[in-house]
Amino acid sequence: MKILIVEDEELAVKKLQKTLAAVDSAAEVIGVTGSIRASVEWLATHPAPDLILMDIELADGQSFEIFDKTDVKSTVIFTTSYDEYAIKAFKVNSIDYLLKPIQKEELQTALDKFRSMQHHYAPADKRATLNVESLVKELQQQFQPKEYRKRFLVKHTHKLVSIEVPDIAYFFSDGRLNLYKTSDNKKYVVDYTMDELAEMLDPDRYFRISRSFFVSIGSVEQIQDYFGNRLFLHLKPAVDKEVLVSREKVSDFKKWMGK
Repeated sequence: MKILIVEDEELAVKKLQKTLAAVDSAAEVIGVTGSIRASVEWLATHPAPDLILMDIELADGQSFEIFDKTDVKSTVIFTTSYDEYAIKAFKVNSIDYLLKPIQKEELQTALDKFRSMQHHYAPADKRATLNVESLVKELQQQFQPKEYRKRFLVKHTHKLVSIEVPDIAYFFSDGRLNLYKTSDNKKYVVDYTMDELAEMLDPDRYFRISRSFFVSIGSVEQIQDYFGNRLFLHLKPAVDKEVLVSREKVSDFKKWMGK
């Protein structure tokens, strides 16, 4: 089994080579690269290895970029220092990961899993079955922070005004229009649906308490129990309608407020 190690820490490379030799005498490390650029060059000038052990964080960026720059034909087992919760995408896609510091038993299990896949799938079908592209996309979502809206450009008294998102207290619908109020109690129309706003707004800053209302963490002044297992919110600046957290949102809202 021919293996390429993609890892930028010399000590980690030596330890991984030593562990590989201990768990699998047939494992042959045919190359070591420590950056995105070096990995792309190596893959372009060498036959594809059977397996790549690839660290996520490299000297010049995240190793996901390698997949954008070259066609990776090998099976990949990622290595990472992130905890298991943050990398749940690995398990979903049937390609394993190794959590640093790498343990002998875990490496052995990963190699056994790889061999089992080789046995069950013909080489021509292996890449499609393991679905590397899908895995990389999911991992990019996990590890690369999503960009949220920073400002909104709105019409106001025959001119366009740019409002910074941190200045917005809450978004709401009046049944005809979607609007938002700023912390200094100014109201503007926003040309997006509530569902579109859900994709734009940082969930750490804003919470959708109902189909027609998003509140910011700083706008919640007081919380009261309300009939029907709902919550009644007092917001700042004040709003001229009842602001209720829907029953199905109450549990998640409390967790959000307590972060």
